[in-house]
Amino acid sequence: MDFIEWAKNPWGQDVPIHIAWSLIWIAVAAGLSFFVVHAVYVRYFAKPRQFAEDASPGTAARLPRRIPRHSLVARLFHWIMAASMFALLFTAFLPKVGVQFDWVTYHWIAGAVLTASVLFHIVHASFWLDFWSIWPDWIDVRDAGRRLLRFVGLRAQPPRKFAKYPLENKLYHLAILVTGLSAIVTGVFMMSRVHTIFFPRNSYLFDDMTWGIMYVLHGLAGVSLIALVMVHVYFAVRREKLPITESMITGSMSREFYLKEHDPKRWIVEGSTTNSAVNPEG
Repeated sequence: MDFIEWAKNPWGQDVPIHIAWSLIWIAVAAGLSFFVVHAVYVRYFAKPRQFAEDASPGTAARLPRRIPRHSLVARLFHWIMAASMFALLFTAFLPKVGVQFDWVTYHWIAGAVLTASVLFHIVHASFWLDFWSIWPDWIDVRDAGRRLLRFVGLRAQPPRKFAKYPLENKLYHLAILVTGLSAIVTGVFMMSRVHTIFFPRNSYLFDDMTWGIMYVLHGLAGVSLIALVMVHVYFAVRREKLPITESMITGSMSREFYLKEHDPKRWIVEGSTTNSAVNPEG
């Protein structure tokens, strides 16, 4: 199966024009397969989790009843980005599966909103939030190794509880970063081929081969985002993850869930008297 569609330009050269639209269904199938495999694993094979230590009763008593997790600005960014992402996916791929409508204008507007929100997030996260909290650190890597050893039946020390963001969240963020920026960068250039309010239309900005590669990269990023968004929604509605989803709406989570999942030494909470430092994360 050829995952790239080709055509001849006026000079007889073979150039890529876009991905094969069958990749849409492959991405959907990959997302659904992940649902099934993960649900079966959690239901029938996952062992009870064990962590290196629990917070002392004194530490728990000094925590606020509700643990602040996401600021209002961070939550607004998340939901604006989510709305623009869904708009982009629907306007990009519904016409390819038979739902026809005038989609181009809606698509570039959603792309402009996503681009603006991501640029804002980069600045906001760099100067007002704890920028490094979403990136894997050596403790994440060490504990991932311990969990792997214990999963295959080998002896290893229990891992520590998570920081503000577990390793899987950090890796997902990295995947979204790569695919999202790929879609944004190629999409900004592709906007020069349609009528927008930003700059004059110019179909000759690049040669045919460069445009073809750009369309292919944009399409690959798009179908990858189908699967990634499906996985994100799946975890958001799982019962054990609902407190995290709720925190993206209300901005906070319960003290009980925080103590169950997180290490107070790795995620110092604003309002806690366990440490004089104030957590700057959003």
